Amino acid sequence: MAPLNIPGSAITSVLSRRAFFGAGGVSLASMSLSQLAAASSGPGPHASHLAPRARSVIFLFQIGGPSQLDLFDPKPEVNKRHGEELPESLLKQVSFAQIQEKRPRLMGSPYRFRRHGHSGAWVSELMPHTAGIVDRITIARTLRTDDTNHMFAELLMNTGWRRFGRPSLGSWVAYGLGSQSQEMPAFLVLGTKPRSKSANYGNGFLPSQFQGTVLRDAGEPILNLSNPPGVTSRRQRLSIDAINRLNRVRLDASGDDEIRARIASYEMAFRMQSRAPGLLSLGSETTETLKLYGIDDPSRPSFARNCLMARRLVEQGVRFVQVFHGDWDHHTDIGKRLPGECRATDQGSAALVLDLARRGLLDDTLVIWGGELGRTPVAQKPMAAGGRVGRDHQIEAFTMWFAGGGVRAGQVIGETNDLGCLPTQAGWHVHDLQATILHALGLDHERLTYRYEGREFRLTDIHGEVKSELFARP
Repeated sequence: MAPLNIPGSAITSVLSRRAFFGAGGVSLASMSLSQLAAASSGPGPHASHLAPRARSVIFLFQIGGPSQLDLFDPKPEVNKRHGEELPESLLKQVSFAQIQEKRPRLMGSPYRFRRHGHSGAWVSELMPHTAGIVDRITIARTLRTDDTNHMFAELLMNTGWRRFGRPSLGSWVAYGLGSQSQEMPAFLVLGTKPRSKSANYGNGFLPSQFQGTVLRDAGEPILNLSNPPGVTSRRQRLSIDAINRLNRVRLDASGDDEIRARIASYEMAFRMQSRAPGLLSLGSETTETLKLYGIDDPSRPSFARNCLMARRLVEQGVRFVQVFHGDWDHHTDIGKRLPGECRATDQGSAALVLDLARRGLLDDTLVIWGGELGRTPVAQKPMAAGGRVGRDHQIEAFTMWFAGGGVRAGQVIGETNDLGCLPTQAGWHVHDLQATILHALGLDHERLTYRYEGREFRLTDIHGEVKSELFARP
């Protein structure tokens, strides 16, 4: 296939771009533009504002809101006053999503808590593997958010805004720092879709190359990445060269950054064809490693498998990996459903921290565990007759934990009151959390901006304070 030398005037008269793609028959041409664009770093600041503590982030996002009162924040007083009405003085200070009762009643936790490790952190019997790593993590008990609705709380946590259309946290990181790998995207997504779906990992108004690339749990991890039968790597290379010659003609004429990003995207996708299949297979993992994560069948989708995949991705230079899992939304039958979610996630989460540590990756990787909100200390009666009790949403104080990436391990940050519904001191707002994550990566949340519709936007809007107590050094 001879190199193409097509003048700009011939683009429309001789061969339209759409016709070229339709006739090419190559796999990359059939990938969606968003998939291709997400595979490239593209233009952006690509420089730290300050010395980074971490190079990568793995965010284990627990959809629905885990019950911190049954996992990490024991309240003997709630157990003692089980069945009593929540005091009216507190009732005026908390928000519920679904509870309609004028005086809901306290519900103690049926699970045993014990202190663990040198730190003496309290962890429930539902999380035995997490209990084993308490000296490697920091538990923060007083996160707070602004919305009792799952969808809008997810958006606030992941985009800094309670409405659709803003760039996600991972997209801001990809925009600010780019990819560490020439063969993989900067931002990859695994697991269950959250309620507000792709908005949680979308690019918003940032250029499209910064959105998260989704890896599927079954079948081809990335659709249409592999060559169709009969198409060799050399033929694919020649096809991409031809496509990008046409793209460069248009780029020279228009100066459009989206075309520039598209050129880089095709190049990245071509490199991914040779690298991704091996990286996304667990065939090279040892039996001991699979056992550490509790993986019996490496081909079966699971949270533990996604945790192991996340380790493999940061090992190869992926900047931001977000693993979505749930549902922790236990308005009813929490006694049965909560233990099930813990069994599905506890071992994989702890194994990820241990595995990163033994491979020398934990110091450079910030691991985050938590959801968009927490659960109440009061019982939520089932709406259906005969249903079992659960817990409603709590936004004033909930728990997350952190490991690696400069985190001062073995500490507990923040306290809640005796009934677990309010912080005893100022807690961390979601915007503070976002500012702190960016800070760990060497990014100043006030300086990481993008101009759109006449003004500078940032992840934390006009809010956010870095919580330096999370880190081992100022």
